[in-house]
Amino acid sequence: MTDVTALAEQLAEAAKSRTATEPLTGRVDLDLATAYAVQDALVRLRTDAGETVTAVKLGLTSVAKQRQMNVDEPLYGWLTDRMAIDRGQVLDVSRYIQPRVEPEIAFLVGGDLAGPGVTGADVLAATTAVMVAIDVLDSRYAGYRFTLPDVVADNASAAGYLLGDPRPVEGLDLRTVGCVFSKNGEVVATAAGAAVLGHPAAAVGWLVRKLAERGRRLPAGTVVLAGALTAAIPVDTGDTVRVEVDRLGSLDLACR
Repeated sequence: MTDVTALAEQLAEAAKSRTATEPLTGRVDLDLATAYAVQDALVRLRTDAGETVTAVKLGLTSVAKQRQMNVDEPLYGWLTDRMAIDRGQVLDVSRYIQPRVEPEIAFLVGGDLAGPGVTGADVLAATTAVMVAIDVLDSRYAGYRFTLPDVVADNASAAGYLLGDPRPVEGLDLRTVGCVFSKNGEVVATAAGAAVLGHPAAAVGWLVRKLAERGRRLPAGTVVLAGALTAAIPVDTGDTVRVEVDRLGSLDLACR
C-alpha cells in the first residue's frame, strides 16, 4: 500500500529545502485517487503548522496549459494564507525552486455549491464577485516534468496568488473578456476567457462536480482561481509581470 503521508513529507521537504525532486510515478504506484490523498496529506502538513486554507486553484483548464504540461485533464489544489501576496508586495524568487506565473480569473462564491449536477450557470448564480488574479507556481519536480498524478500530489504546484479588486459578475460575458499578459513591458501572450474550458465558470462547475465525487462541497465564501488563461512563464530577480483583463482590471507583480 502506498504511504501517502511519507510521499507528502517528501514533497514538503523539497519545497522547504528548495530542492527539486524526481516525479513520484515510476518510483511508487500512484493513480489519480492516491494522488489526491497525497495532496490532502500535504495540505494537512501545512494546516498542522498553522496555515489556513483560503482558496482553491484549478489547473490545466486551458488547451495551452495542457499542451505545455503534456496532460489532458484539469486538476485542483489548495491555497493557504501564507501563499497570499499583498498588492504591491514584491515576490522573493529565492523562496522557490523554479517559480512561474500565469494570469487567471478568480471567483468569490457567495453560496454553497455541491453535487454532481452543478453547471457553470449555477456557479454564476452563486458568484458574488470576480477578480483578475496572478497564480504563482513552483513545481517540486525537476524541470516541471511530471504526470497528472504527480502534479495532483504536489498540490497543483501551488506556491502563491495575488488578487485584484472584486467586480460584479452581472453584465459580464466572461467568455469574451480579453487578457493581455506582459513581462518586462513586452506582451508574451493574449487570450480570452473562453480559453478556460470554454467559460471560466464552467471550470468552477467542473471543480464542484469533482469535489462531489469525494463527498465534498464548495462552501460559501470560497475564492476559486479558475485556471490559467495562457501558458505559464518563468520569473527571476528583476522581472515584472502585468496581467490586464478587460473590464476586470490589471495587476502587477515585481520580482526580486
